[in-house]
Amino acid sequence: MLQNRSYVVADALDGPRAPGRLAGRGPIAVIDIGSNSVRLVIYERLSRTPSVLFNEKVLAGLGRGIGATGKLAGDSVTAALDAIRRFKFLADQGRCVEVHILATAAARDAANGKDFLDAVESICGVPVTLLSGADEARLSALGVVSGFLKPTGVVGDLGGGSLELVALDKGAIGEGRTYPLGGIRLEEDAEGSIRKAEKLVEAALAGAGEVMGGAGQPFYAVGGTWRSLARLHMFEKGYPLHVMHHYSIAADEALEFSRIVARRDPESIDQIGVVSKSRRGLLPFGALVLEQVLRVLRPSEVVISALGVREGHLYELLDPAEQAEDPLLEACAELAYLRSRSPRHAEELIDWTADAFAALGIEETPEEARLRAAGCLVSDIGWRAHPDYRGEQSLNIVAHGSFIGIDHPGRAYLALSNYFRHIGIVDEAVGPRIRELASTRVKERARTLGAALRVAYLISASMPGVVPATSFDTDGDRLVLKVPAALALIDGDRLKKRLTQLAKLGGMKDGRVQIVG
Repeated sequence: MLQNRSYVVADALDGPRAPGRLAGRGPIAVIDIGSNSVRLVIYERLSRTPSVLFNEKVLAGLGRGIGATGKLAGDSVTAALDAIRRFKFLADQGRCVEVHILATAAARDAANGKDFLDAVESICGVPVTLLSGADEARLSALGVVSGFLKPTGVVGDLGGGSLELVALDKGAIGEGRTYPLGGIRLEEDAEGSIRKAEKLVEAALAGAGEVMGGAGQPFYAVGGTWRSLARLHMFEKGYPLHVMHHYSIAADEALEFSRIVARRDPESIDQIGVVSKSRRGLLPFGALVLEQVLRVLRPSEVVISALGVREGHLYELLDPAEQAEDPLLEACAELAYLRSRSPRHAEELIDWTADAFAALGIEETPEEARLRAAGCLVSDIGWRAHPDYRGEQSLNIVAHGSFIGIDHPGRAYLALSNYFRHIGIVDEAVGPRIRELASTRVKERARTLGAALRVAYLISASMPGVVPATSFDTDGDRLVLKVPAALALIDGDRLKKRLTQLAKLGGMKDGRVQIVG
């Protein structure tokens, strides 16, 4: 992590450097030309966890009418090119060192697609990468690989013109298929009829289960229409965390919800206001495709991925060593660098808290140890806030942060441990919504980590070099913090109280300091 990094702050325009930015090769822009939308995303830099500096889309509808005419419609082309001119200006304004342009089904299938892409290249001055169906499937899968830790299951990317399905096995990409079931294309082929669309989807996906496998494994859903469907489900359910990435719905629940949405007027659905009006028309068709996918693949759950083709493209540009990095720990290390008083101290806490947990007899799974490490890295990001609000602010920053490689209970663990570190180990003031995401085991481990961090910050003043010099031991039913003689002055009543709090979480009587050497 940080010991292997030499972050350099990025230039703010042509003036002073901006400490809140991480540099590398510089900002990278990706223009994604899809069948429904044209989107610009500017990323801070090429990295394992790319942060978004700017994001804008225009629903140009390039895929509309292709089935009937075989061509991109003139008004759609005009809207798309106008958007791309603006996007090129914004990429230049953002000091992007590279502009990558990806085009998918609409430009691929239309007879005048080449003329359109020639116009795009003339505007942007860089070549367009026209993706085949196989390319789309691969990059969608890589997007999921970049956003989850060694995912296994099936990825489905629903665009305006096509559906891509591809199998994953612990992050390795397997079988992939492209189906003519994009929202726009399906609506037009079915002449707006859900009944006709249902037959088309059933015919197209017949046998997909045997080809793709994935029974009993997660189905990773990619694409704007499916994200809108999940957002609708999230608000209908009253879900406590409005973070789309890694939002999970049990397969039977997703199947029933998709069936309902596919057959009802979207405007009659409760909470439909959370879906943009521009997305509502395609929502029933996207729900119909998801319903049939779930019937034929029989997955365990639907997991929403906020990352897709664009992020898969960036992931493919990384060298193998960067691809192998843990996305959560890298993101937390970056946040520690940007916001903590001492990033090196944050890293020192990882081994130190492992020692504390071992002394307390608290067993951890590999995933729990990973989350504890992440919690240490972000444990001091709220120090600039007023002391009365550090816990609450830190909880919100972590719970709603743009982390990847972590599920929602994991977010609750990080948020709660940070809250306990600032406020204390009681949780009366913690909002009940975040606690809904955490099991008893998760909450207790978060509380223990928070209590250990309260000891660490009391003896170190948040500076490096102190906690590695101390260690934990036990003396009967007492927790012992061994401190070298050179640091004997850190002992005191307040430290003993916090050690005793920590000890009691492990079922011990109390804690004490032992001066050694």
